[in-house]
Amino acid sequence: MWPPSRRHLCLAFLLACLLSAISFLHVHQDLFRKGLDLSILCPDRCRLSSRVAVFCLPGTPLTANASRSCPRRPPSPSPSGTWTIYSDGRFGNQMGQYATLLALAQLNGRRAFIPPAMHATLAPVFRITLPVLAPEADSHTPWRKVRLHDWMSEEYAQLKDPFLKLSGFPCSWTFFHHLREQIRSEFTLHDHLREEAQVFLSQLRLGRARGRPGTFVGVHVRRGDYLEVMPHHWRGVVGDRTYLQQAMDWFRAQHRDPIFVVTSNGMGWCRENIDTSRGDVIFAGNGQEASPGKDFALLMQCNHTVMTIGTFGFWAAYLAGGDTVYLANFTLPDSNFLKIFKPEAAFLPEWVGIAADLSPLRSKAGP
Repeated sequence: MWPPSRRHLCLAFLLACLLSAISFLHVHQDLFRKGLDLSILCPDRCRLSSRVAVFCLPGTPLTANASRSCPRRPPSPSPSGTWTIYSDGRFGNQMGQYATLLALAQLNGRRAFIPPAMHATLAPVFRITLPVLAPEADSHTPWRKVRLHDWMSEEYAQLKDPFLKLSGFPCSWTFFHHLREQIRSEFTLHDHLREEAQVFLSQLRLGRARGRPGTFVGVHVRRGDYLEVMPHHWRGVVGDRTYLQQAMDWFRAQHRDPIFVVTSNGMGWCRENIDTSRGDVIFAGNGQEASPGKDFALLMQCNHTVMTIGTFGFWAAYLAGGDTVYLANFTLPDSNFLKIFKPEAAFLPEWVGIAADLSPLRSKAGP
């Protein structure tokens, strides 16, 4: 029998390789087909390397004012995992959820993605940068769910889960104050809102008597549903005319020629109850229900803040900087609200608190 030549051996080897490749592709064709589908996750075998798809929301403007949270392609798989948060509540609630998610994800070495509803609420007002979580990725990700209370706890710095979905209404500086400059950057107003607010305030300054520039104090008066919720559910009060008078008098004593710019979701009540006899009060709010961004932009462009209660006022004060006066002790000592709300975690230590008048609640409670 004649020995095979080198040429014959090479041809046989190539033929064997070709047959092996065809067999492998036939056996594993389902694996390759699924590997091209970004919406399919493999929680049992590749939880740490699963892709998270992000997308540009319809109508997102591609201008200098556009949010930078709109990458053109899904990011590469991240070994650090993915966190998100439920989008719940109104404008101020979602600001708190956004800031808390950002801070806790950074602290624990995770990537943060926001839900589409949060993007729709915040992106028209601010230049937020966190990417958006695609619904298909949300539905296929094996989330562990954690409900947060409204203050930073040690265990929140030791969350090891690669896929975590937070919930709750966190709005405490204790979560994110160490990142204050980054938070201020995330909540940078779009140019058109900032310029509109500045033009309005400039006109007020030019119209001041005696030609003095004045100092702008944003006043946020939270009313609406709180008128029912606070006394009947939480045994608390909202800011009344006496509190607002005391807060404004504090600024009049501390600053020369203050101009009070009032916004509220109850502007009718404000016009009837806030003293305008000094000529230093301007009712400027558009109503938060219709245009929260415009009201918020006005408050942010002021030098100082008077707040009553609520997250909208907190964020206006936190981002504006300057002096802040807030309504303190606005519930009875045995209110269940104090189980979910810690004043020391809600108000910065340098802010000035004026105690609320609780006599209407005590009179209803009786002896």
